Order: sequence, then structure tokens, then C-alpha cells
Amino acid sequence: MTDSLGDDSSPRPPGSSGVFPGRLLIADRGNDRLLLVDAHKRILWKYPARGRPAPKGGFYFPDDAFFTRNGNGIISNQEGNDTIVEIAFPSGKVTFQYGHPKTPGASTGYLNQPDDAYRLKDGTITVADAQNCRILFLSPTGRPETQIGTTGDCTHNPPHSINYPNGDTPLANGDVLVSEVGGSYVDELTRQGALVWSRKLPIAYPSDPQQLGPDLYLVADYHKPGGIYEFNRAGRILWSYHPSSGERMLDHPSLAERLPNGLIGVNDDYRHRVVLIDPKTKRIVWQYGHTDHRGTRHGYLAIPDGFDLLGPGGTMPTHPYTG
Repeated sequence: MTDSLGDDSSPRPPGSSGVFPGRLLIADRGNDRLLLVDAHKRILWKYPARGRPAPKGGFYFPDDAFFTRNGNGIISNQEGNDTIVEIAFPSGKVTFQYGHPKTPGASTGYLNQPDDAYRLKDGTITVADAQNCRILFLSPTGRPETQIGTTGDCTHNPPHSINYPNGDTPLANGDVLVSEVGGSYVDELTRQGALVWSRKLPIAYPSDPQQLGPDLYLVADYHKPGGIYEFNRAGRILWSYHPSSGERMLDHPSLAERLPNGLIGVNDDYRHRVVLIDPKTKRIVWQYGHTDHRGTRHGYLAIPDGFDLLGPGGTMPTHPYTG
């Protein structure tokens, strides 16, 4: 495959204008690969690929992938491989690794089911180390610096303990927004470990919460049928998308993010697709992947579990407070 990595300035076919600006990165978990596609569903880049070999220990179970360094890098947590890998983009050169492939642990250098790895603006790497029930902060060289929660204590009592965290979204004020699967809680905590607020949500499995405004948040419900919910700090649901059947139904959506044009991007994991939803009409207006059919061919995915948007000029609009 020949890479085509222009700044999304090619002519758009009729009807495609405005679907999303930039290029969409997909963590195609079931196929152990990353794909970069445009609004026309053209594959622009993939990893691993010829000239871009997998890191030592393999590239297995990429649960998430986010751009770093103004679009010049990509960080991915390999949940089932117990590792974090950062590569240069587009070369694919490995620039950072942490964890021991397929060897879960809790001591220095080890992870156990890492989720949502981000690089912060100061170079710190944060990850929800789910099975160890902690949010871990690593130095740019991979040295554990601080953590939220007590290793191995998987009860809901933040900041002292957190129950199976699967999200740790960086916020504008430097805090992190944490989803606790156990008990269906979302918490805001400072990097120093102070609890700002915590709220139990009326959903089955909160996944990867995002902040949309001063008191407005977005979260996926990783369930079947699954849903997407906007809520406030009081836990009140302000908007939702949760069809119970048909083409619009979601099956274990793991991540939802609002794009700059207002559409909501969603990983619909077990329907093997990434979809864009118009929140006004609650209709799917674009998707990559064939509903309920997994595959490796062009246009197909297998359990896509993460996505990110690279905007014009290397912007990272869905997580602007990362580095």
C-alpha cells in the first residue's frame, strides 16, 4: 500500500463535505493494527506494515490509540498485551515502551490490562492500569512517578481506592476524568490525588468519559444494547442515544467523542464499525466498517476499540490538553 498523507486537501466527492475535518485513526483491535482513513474511507496509512515493523513483543490487542506531539506520534495501550507503545508518525519507529508483553504485574515496569494511555503536555504518560485498580503517571523516560488509587484495592473510595478504572481523560485544568466500571462511577481527580467530585451514573458500564463543557460530560455505556450519554456533575442525563434494536443499535460502544463539527464519533466494538452520529437527528451519518461483519479487507474492521482525529495542521481536537 502506498501512503497518502496529505493534509486532507483533496477534492471531496458529492455529499461527503463536512463529515469530518482531517484524518481518522482507528485502533482495529481484533486485527492487531492501526488504520488511518479519510472521510472518503480511503486507507492512508497502517501499522504494522512493510517498513513499519511491530515492536519487540508484538503489536497485540491495541485497545486505544491517540495522536501525540502535534500529530507526529501515536501512543497505544495494548490491553491484552499489558504494554504501552508510542511510535513516531508516520515512520512507525518505536519511541517509547512500558510493560512486559503478555506478562501482567503490579511492580515497577509492569502493567495489568492498561487502558487509555495519554501523553500529557509536560511529557508525562498517564494510563488507567485497570486490573491493578490505579491511575499511573509515568515520567517521559518510563519511571513511575505518582498514582491515584492503591494498587490491588479495587473498591470505590476515591482517591484512596478506585474500582476497575478504564478511563483517565486529561482535562483543561490538569485534572483527570476517571471512569470506574465497578459501581458505574465517574470521578474528577487532581494529579496530586485529590477528589474533586464523584457521581454514580444510571448506566451499566461507563467507558472513557469526556468533558464537553463546564458542567457537561459525554460517556459510552459498554453494553448491549449500548448507549451514549451526556450528563452533568449531578448525574442527570441530559441527552442520550440508545436504540434497542436495528441498524442504529450499538453493541458494546467503548468510546464516544464529539468532533469539531458537532458529530459524535463512536467505536461500536462488536458491530465492527466506527460510526458518526448526528446528535440532533440521532442518525448515523457515516461509518467505516461493515455492520456485524468482521474482516481484514479494505472497508472492514474487527472489534475496533479506539479512534482519534488528526485535524489540519497537526491539531488533536478531541484531546487538546495532551502533548
